[in-house]
Order: sequence, then structure tokens, then C-alpha cells
Amino acid sequence: MRILVLGSTGYLGAHVAERLRALPGAVVLTGGRSPAADLDVDLARVRPEQLAKTLAPAAPDTVINCAGATGGDAVTLAEVNARGPAVLCAALREAAPAARLVHLGSAAEYGPGIPDAPVTEAAATRPIGPYGATKLAGTVAVTASGLDAVVLRVGNPVGAGAPPTGLPGRIAALLREAGSDPEAVLRLGDLSAHRDFVDVRDVARAAVLAATAPGPLPPVLNIGGGRAVPVRDLVRSLAGLAGFRGRIEETTAGSARSALVSWQCSDIGAAEEALGWRPAHTLGEALHALWEGGGTS
Repeated sequence: MRILVLGSTGYLGAHVAERLRALPGAVVLTGGRSPAADLDVDLARVRPEQLAKTLAPAAPDTVINCAGATGGDAVTLAEVNARGPAVLCAALREAAPAARLVHLGSAAEYGPGIPDAPVTEAAATRPIGPYGATKLAGTVAVTASGLDAVVLRVGNPVGAGAPPTGLPGRIAALLREAGSDPEAVLRLGDLSAHRDFVDVRDVARAAVLAATAPGPLPPVLNIGGGRAVPVRDLVRSLAGLAGFRGRIEETTAGSARSALVSWQCSDIGAAEEALGWRPAHTLGEALHALWEGGGTS
């Protein structure tokens, strides 16, 4: 099986590519803007016909799209998260119409959740802000493409290499900077929100299962931890792992998104039914991997 991983040098893509390389009989190709990539692909800039010419000789049986932007202005987010998947689908229809496409979406596409009510794939999508909106646009492009495609709506991934653009990676970076100084102060926003955290290794395993599962899959599958965890608990747990001796100051004013999306949790039953997937790692294990994994990237 020939599997092309786009965004293979990113946080999620690196974990996905690593897991795929351990798959017997798999030929793993990488695509992206890195000089080390097998295929030079910039989904934010390339035209569909140009991408089709790049993909045709590679002849992928499966494409896993891990390319995405979590930060930046609205233009950057739209180029990568919305335009990128649309261009990819158009190119695949021409170059490899029988290939399966696994696209990594985001639980941010759902928007605000209701406490104690895990959201299913059938729930309405009401994203808050450009990130969730552009990820939803990418999902729509994939699910409407007519391809053999599935979108994995990923919760909040935690693990080695977590970037500082996400909460776990940002907290880890602050803790590394603080060191063991007992006078250090971490000044953070409101930590009262609840989020669905999932080990990045479990995300990678879900992507591999989706890439290799026989027959058609549901258009969208939630990939999360399956429980809502107070952000405050995550911060305190990570501080404990770091041996942080200072103090954490929490302000009442957090980000606008946290205020509007105070609770998120995904129902992951459909992924278990379709893929036989459930999280294999606890949040504690994910945080340990994040801390022991060295600096963020």
C-alpha cells in the first residue's frame, strides 16, 4: 500500500508518519514544504492542476492530510485549512480518484458544547472564530468531494512535540522557562474551561486505522479522549511533572474563545464502531510524554 502523508513534518503529521512506517507492507511518502519531503506540496498556494501532476506519478492508494494551521491571521487560516483541502480533493479526483482520503479536522468545528452532553458527529456545527470556521470549510470540501474520504475531528491533542500555539505546548514552554525558581510566576488567563484532551499517539493510531480500514467509512468520526477535563487540572498536573515551585496566577479574563466555548467533549462511540478505536493512553501518560519529549516545536 502506498500512503502519502501531507504535513508530515508538523505536530500531528510527524506522529502519523512514524506510526505508518511501522506498518508492514506500507510505502510511506511524504509531502509538504520541507526540502526533506518526497513531494513538494504547498496546499495554500498550489493550483489543483499542478497538484494533480505531482500526485499522478506517486500513485497513492491513500492520502492522509495532516496539513493545517492553528495560528495566524484569518487569511493564513483560510489558505491552509479551507483552500488546502478543497485543492487536494480537486487534484485527487483527477490524479487518483480511487484513493482514500483521511483528513484531520478539529473538534473546534462544533463550537460551544453543553455541559455533560458529549457531542456526536450529527450535532450542529457552530464554530467560534476563524480557526474553527476554516477547519469546518475544509471538512465540507472533503465530505462533498465524492471521494472515498473520512474526516477525523480531533479534540485537543497532547504529547511529545506539542507546539506552543496550543495550550499544552504553551504551558510546557512556560514551565521550561520558569525552571525550578521558587519565585517564578505563571500568569495565565481563566482556566475554568473544560476540554477534551487526547494523546497524540492515539490520534496517529486512529489515522492509520482509517487509512487501512476496508470498505467505506462514515464521512466524519470524532477522535478525542471522550471526557471533559478542566483546563486547570491539566495545568496543575503539568506543573507537578515539571517540579514547578513557583505560583500560578489565574486572571478572570481569558481568551474570547475560552469564554464562549467553556465546555467541549466528543462522543467517540462512532470511531469505536467504525475503526475499533478507543484511546489507549491516559491524559497523565500524554502529559508525561509531552514533558519528557523535550522542547516544543
